[in-house]
Order: sequence, then C-alpha cells, then structure tokens
Amino acid sequence: MEDRLVSNDIELGEINFEQSLRPKTLRQYIGQDKVKKNLEVFIEAAKLREETLDHVLLYGPPGLGKTTLAAVIANEMGVQLRTTSGPAIERPGDLAAVLTALEPGDVLFIDEIHRLQRSIEEVLYPAMEDFCLDILIGKGPSARSVRLDLPPFTLVGATTRAGSLSAPLRDRFGVLSRLEYYEEAQLQDIVQRTSEILETEITEEAAGEIARRSRGTPRIANRLLRRVRDFAQVRGDGMVTTQLTIDALNLLQVDSVGLDHIDHKLLRAIIERFRGGPVGLDTIAASIGEESHTIEDVYEPYLLQIGFLQRTPRGRMVTDLVYRHLGMEIPKEE
Repeated sequence: MEDRLVSNDIELGEINFEQSLRPKTLRQYIGQDKVKKNLEVFIEAAKLREETLDHVLLYGPPGLGKTTLAAVIANEMGVQLRTTSGPAIERPGDLAAVLTALEPGDVLFIDEIHRLQRSIEEVLYPAMEDFCLDILIGKGPSARSVRLDLPPFTLVGATTRAGSLSAPLRDRFGVLSRLEYYEEAQLQDIVQRTSEILETEITEEAAGEIARRSRGTPRIANRLLRRVRDFAQVRGDGMVTTQLTIDALNLLQVDSVGLDHIDHKLLRAIIERFRGGPVGLDTIAASIGEESHTIEDVYEPYLLQIGFLQRTPRGRMVTDLVYRHLGMEIPKEE
C-alpha cells in the first residue's frame, strides 16, 4: 500500500508535530461540540464530588482527536496522563505493571483498546470496577490468588472499531462518546489555529480550500497545511494564498473533494473496465493490483461517505456523482 497524503493514520514523523499542536483544554478544542458539552458536565461533577471521572470510551475513525481528547480530560481533571496501547500489552503482567504505577486520580489512556487480548481484559475488569487487581502467584496446587488494591483512576479507551470490543468490557465504561467527522468551517478554524502556531500567514480563503480537501479529518488538514507551507516558502513569499494552495494541492494530486490518485485509479477502473459496476471486490482488487481488504478498510470508507460508491449485493457500483466530478458523461440506462 502506498503512502498517501490523505491517509487518516498518523505517520512516524508526525508524532512530535501533532503533539505540539494539541490543545490543552476543552475551550481550546475545536469541534465535537456534543462530546465536549457532555464531558464538561461530567468533569465538573466529578470535581465537585472530589471523585475520579467515570471510565470513558472514545470511538470513531482515526485522525479525529481521540488521543488529544484524552490528554484534555487529564488536564481538565488536573491529573497525570499515562499512555499505552492495546498491542503493547502482551501479558497480564504488563497490565499489572502499568496499573500499579498509577497515582490516585490518574488518567490511563489505552489506544486501540479493541486489540487487547481476552486474558488481559479479564484482569482489567476488577481494576475498572473495584480498583483492585487479582494476581495468581505460583503454579499447580500451591498456587494462590492475591488481591492488590489500586488507587482510584480513570480509564480512557480509544478505538476505531467499537464493534470489536467485547460486551463485558464495553459495559464497564460509564461514558461512551462517538467522534464524528468535522464540518468544513471547523476544519478551517483548525487550519488557521495551526498556521498561527507554525507562524505562517494564511488567507481565510486558502484555509477554506485546505479544509475542503481534508476529508473531514483534522490530521489530514494539518498535513496538507504543512505541505502547502513548503510551497509557499519555496515558490512564494511565505504567505499561503488561495491560488498557491490550489496549485500546490493539485501538484500533490489532492483534488477539490480530497480524492487522491489512488481514489481516481479505483473509480476509473470501475467505470472504464466494468461499465460503472456492479463488480466484485476481489475483481476490483485484481484489476488495480491491491489487496481486497486494503480497498475495503482504507480506500472505500470515504468514497462511501461522500456518496461516490455504493455497496450492493451484486458488488460495488459508482454513482452519478463520480461521473460529474470526473467530467465524464453519465451512461444511459439500457
């Protein structure tokens, strides 16, 4: 799979960059208004009662700010944030080491929590419910169970696949919040905020142009801004203008609705080789030289979201919107 400028996944070189942009408070956090309003109430109530916040599950597509929101929750509660991920916890002992190192009130953030092994989930249940840890010492007939008390803490779990979580684990979260794709105006505000942090001048129209091509995702908006800023410094006077933005993004092969060359390759293959569909997923994968699960998990979701692609019992079909977007004549029905 090629590296894509419009990928939702974080790239290795972006980790430090993203951390420098992350807001510290709910007031600074742009978008996700419903989630923010609920969290404001829950956090304030927990502070008034001098208790820890209920465990929080954040779910939704990648790149929408789940990790950022976990850090904001910790800042708002005035406690430390401890971070790990589902794949990093390989044995129950790994989880026990993380839990016993927590201070009272800490926020433990587990990214990709749906990838926790079932045996590790069993250890997590009493920790979430009763703030205790059951450890088995020894083997065979001499084995005995020891219960360790844990300090009260808040678990914040993040997942892109809420349906993959086991029901017992999901039921132990008191707050479940879905993060939605961002509106264009919100992305424009994010682009302008990022440009201020980067000390880059940008016009309002240019920020709007980047927002339109960002596929509803702040991570992509910030990535596009960084690349456009490079063009502005090399081919301009450092000012990000509308025309420079359009020229730069066209050269980067990101079109007016955020589709890149791979999206175009997929859509044109369905149109030109299979008359717009319906066509099976495996057939499409073979025709463009990609894995079928990559097409289904990575390329299709955004095309489905904007109404360019349809999944039918007979296979995939492009819609009339694709023909209009590509400047092609809509075929007449036979």
